[in-house]
Amino acid sequence: MSDNINRERRRFFGGAAMTLAAAQFSLTAAAVAKPAKSAAPIKTGTNTSFAPLKQIEAGLLSIGYAEAGPADGPPVILLHGWPYDIYAFADVAPLLAAAGHRVIVPYLRGYGTTRFLSEATMRNGQPSAIAADIVALMDALKIDKATIAGFDWGARTANIIAALWPERVKAMVSVSGYLIGSQQAGKMPLPPKAELQWWYQFYFATERGREGYDKYRHDFSKLIWQLASPQWHFDDATFERSAAAFDNPDHVAIVVHNYRWRLGLADGESKYDAYEARLAQAPVIAVPTITMEGDANGAPHPEPSAYAKKFSGRYSHRTIKGGIGHNLPQEAPKAFADAVLDIMSEA
Repeated sequence: MSDNINRERRRFFGGAAMTLAAAQFSLTAAAVAKPAKSAAPIKTGTNTSFAPLKQIEAGLLSIGYAEAGPADGPPVILLHGWPYDIYAFADVAPLLAAAGHRVIVPYLRGYGTTRFLSEATMRNGQPSAIAADIVALMDALKIDKATIAGFDWGARTANIIAALWPERVKAMVSVSGYLIGSQQAGKMPLPPKAELQWWYQFYFATERGREGYDKYRHDFSKLIWQLASPQWHFDDATFERSAAAFDNPDHVAIVVHNYRWRLGLADGESKYDAYEARLAQAPVIAVPTITMEGDANGAPHPEPSAYAKKFSGRYSHRTIKGGIGHNLPQEAPKAFADAVLDIMSEA
């Protein structure tokens, strides 16, 4: 879930970067406040399938993905989180495709039809590895630059790509804002109330937790959906469409490693050390960005005021009202699509 561990700890970035970000924020936030265009009206849940999924070898993976819209349209990559999947964007993708954009919605490593090319590859869930997967996907699809939008793990992945490979990102939409963290930050204790929100992270730190998630992964994921979006009354069919993605043979290993890595309880791979060193500095993101938050997000998440200065380019924040929880793209698809269209037009 969204990594608010870092909210309490990211106080070490340079004063000069803070000043620059604050100045740019004050100059540009108002400019993006009004939508440049709006997606067509849509009733949530009306789209329950994608065109036949595609598969492509990219980096360490054979990545399964949905695609919509014209092949020569400006590319948009939509990234899901845990425990969700590409169906979080089932209503968003057709809105963006209808506006003329090429929409790519990949399964992250450990989800759906995405598979490792080699059995010998470490089942690594560290965030920089997941971000490298998406850059490899862009290379495989010959996409030089794209707008990247996501929530939960997907927002963190978008943040990392924007920070490490800004030349590949035209613009970004990030639910719950700035989510870049580090193992050093993850080791720091939080006040008890904040720690309570991360109960599943501590559960996954145990072997009992790994075995429990493996055995009850569907029930566990449904519980997370309910807690993270307490006012979203999804039906069984909606959940089951996404839950099928958790039957991936690498799913449990990736999820458990991700959360253990964040706490410093599991090692990553040395080839990502240089990336992690840069991310540990909590770099300011310069690409045009809209951050979003639902007014009823039950998952751990930072307050917008805690991360506004982490964006030095064109930037604004939107809080979506109406009982919208953690899975903002699926609960408020038009608002999410509008944000993507708006930031693309401003970039």
